[in-house]
Amino acid sequence: MELFNSLEHRTKSFDDPFQHFEIDQPLSKEAIKEIASVEVPDPKKENMNYDGTRALDGGDGAFRSGIKDGGKAKKLRCYVTKENANQFPHLTNFIEELRSEKVYKKIGSLIGKDLSNSYVRLEVICDREGFWLKPHCDIKEKLMSSIIFINLHDESENLGTDFYDKNLTKVKTVPYKHNYGYFFTSGPDSWHGMEKKEIKKERRCIQVNYVTFPTDWKVK
Repeated sequence: MELFNSLEHRTKSFDDPFQHFEIDQPLSKEAIKEIASVEVPDPKKENMNYDGTRALDGGDGAFRSGIKDGGKAKKLRCYVTKENANQFPHLTNFIEELRSEKVYKKIGSLIGKDLSNSYVRLEVICDREGFWLKPHCDIKEKLMSSIIFINLHDESENLGTDFYDKNLTKVKTVPYKHNYGYFFTSGPDSWHGMEKKEIKKERRCIQVNYVTFPTDWKVK
């Protein structure tokens, strides 16, 4: 169990600017290959009205407004569900780890949350040049928020997530290192985002959540 081993031996706790944990090497090589293989459209190459955010997910403004002859329907992220799980056997194994009592109790003990009635959600994300993310706190329905970075193209470690204090002053950047990431539970001061930075090729990662609303993956 790659994930549990990382939680036990390769996870560090931090309190500034809010409690969070950084985790090293939680993914298997096979899962990383599956993440890297997901085709995510480049909105600029698709001639979409890209504003640098993920608001385009599902299509640009014209398409989302119902204008049939304008806009493009594209997904800028890929959720792993039971419907497409056969395409991602190793990521599905990773989800099964997250669903296991051993893992969710371990994570729950670290973040101080009861995850015994939660659901797992996992999505593959690939951000491109121009991406930025406004400082925000996650919705309360996200009991745990996590990003695990996949840096296969020697991108700058500065492309990691920025963490802010309650005055929205940037305190740290979690490094964009390969097979490395972080997790925390959302709170009123868990401000995070990403300033606009140079992305040479792509900023690929998975986002993992334990949530209160139903997904295909209820914990066991």
